[in-house]
Amino acid sequence: MDVPVWQRINEEIHSEIENPNFVLVCVAEDTGGEAVAGPIFDAANPTYVQVIDEDHIISSTFDFVNVPSAVWIDEESRIVRIDEGTYSQIHEFDWGEEKIVFGNDVYAAALKDWVKKGAASTHVQSSATVAAHVRNHSFEQLKADAAFRLGNFFRLHGYSDKAEKYWQMARALNPDSVNFIRQHLTLTEEGSAGETFWALAASYERDGKDLYRPLDIVV
Repeated sequence: MDVPVWQRINEEIHSEIENPNFVLVCVAEDTGGEAVAGPIFDAANPTYVQVIDEDHIISSTFDFVNVPSAVWIDEESRIVRIDEGTYSQIHEFDWGEEKIVFGNDVYAAALKDWVKKGAASTHVQSSATVAAHVRNHSFEQLKADAAFRLGNFFRLHGYSDKAEKYWQMARALNPDSVNFIRQHLTLTEEGSAGETFWALAASYERDGKDLYRPLDIVV
């Protein structure tokens, strides 16, 4: 999640909409915990809820494959949208001879419409649509989640070789999880949004694959 941008959007919602019944929860998924994610939150001076998820439990629960992704949950604990990239503005830059474009300028507007109108918003999806967007966990993916957490456990206790073994196992069992790839990259000098990740994004672009589920929002 683009922390400073979402802080601005959260402020806009609470200033533009009278008595908004809305809570924004931002989850940082990082095995580095508070030491890594805390300064990122602090730099944005956020007024929304911040959670640090060291074992990527949120992504496993909703089967997100990349960050940032989001889920909308209404007052009755029903999911009304799920599994969409939540960059709230368009980003574009050159990568060698290629151009990489990601993000959108419609998601934040749709969110505001939902906060304002609730169930009457045109952006609320039916239960059938939401169910269709929930990715089914295969047995291999479940094993990948377990291996990933074992890797985190061994790294926490100083067993780097065993940590690497189980992280690699997780990636082999669930190669489509960009989350696993990016988390592993945080342990490298370039980090999770460096050369390796953008080369991956460029390969997705070439192959016509999506890093996120395509948005079906029109505002």
